[in-house]
Amino acid sequence: MNRIACGIFALTVALMVNVLPAHARGGYYGHHGGGVRFGVHVGPGAWWPGWWGPYGYGYYPYYPPPVVVQPPPSDLYIEPAPAPEAEEPRYWYYCKEAKGYYPDVKKCPKGWMKVVPPENPPEEEEE
Repeated sequence: MNRIACGIFALTVALMVNVLPAHARGGYYGHHGGGVRFGVHVGPGAWWPGWWGPYGYGYYPYYPPPVVVQPPPSDLYIEPAPAPEAEEPRYWYYCKEAKGYYPDVKKCPKGWMKVVPPENPPEEEEE
């Protein structure tokens, strides 16, 4: 088992050592291009465009982003309406001696008594 592990490790190191010079050659990672070469060429190439074809890769044309014009924001300020104040409960004033309520009875000798009015007060009869 130990021999197999050592063999795999040695093979991995050997492969890694071979990979580094391939990337370091000319700085182009093995691609064609870069630099001018002088010399005599024998074989196809002078009259033939090469393996990658006669034309370069196509590209998409550049379109600038669309222009969007917006009107400036208005300086109009709308103040919110103030909150309504809580309404105080209204009372009817009753006089025990006169046995009547306040606008009908003008004076009460022993003082008025506060009475909470009913939800639906009785309608007054018109004369």
